[in-house]
Amino acid sequence: MHPSIRPATHQDIEKVADILCEAARWLEQRDMSIWRADELLPSRIADDVNAGLFLIAECDGEAAGVLKFQLEDGLFWPDVAQPESAFVHRLAVRRRFAGLGISSALLSWAVERARSLGRDYLRLDCEASRPKLRAVYERFGFIHHSDRQVGPYFVSRYEYKITGPVA
Repeated sequence: MHPSIRPATHQDIEKVADILCEAARWLEQRDMSIWRADELLPSRIADDVNAGLFLIAECDGEAAGVLKFQLEDGLFWPDVAQPESAFVHRLAVRRRFAGLGISSALLSWAVERARSLGRDYLRLDCEASRPKLRAVYERFGFIHHSDRQVGPYFVSRYEYKITGPVA
């Protein structure tokens, strides 16, 4: 399955929130909660959606996954030069699309976008206690950078080295 990926718009705020909430509920049912419910309310993500930070992956017109793409992240990555990096947060896929390559497609889009902006790294963080999620990122090509306590979250930080322009 090859999804189309596009920036989320104001009309997509509810879709983005629904996908994030579905992923959060699924994880919560498995005692792996990662986001507080109030973080995912449409009113809390609306500014980021309206600013063009969220992407939607669609399959046959149906929203299948989302990803937040940022050019700065002083909270989780205060110790790296911000202009050399792009950052990924809130990667989530609807359960019915799990295992169909949606995450990889969104991450590939993020790598190419970071490359087009002249960034040297794509960086992300995830809950350190989630080995399956960490393995997804490692299989994609992310390398473990470090672990860090950020507020209530103990995260593993990963980076993907961008190798230059596509020929």
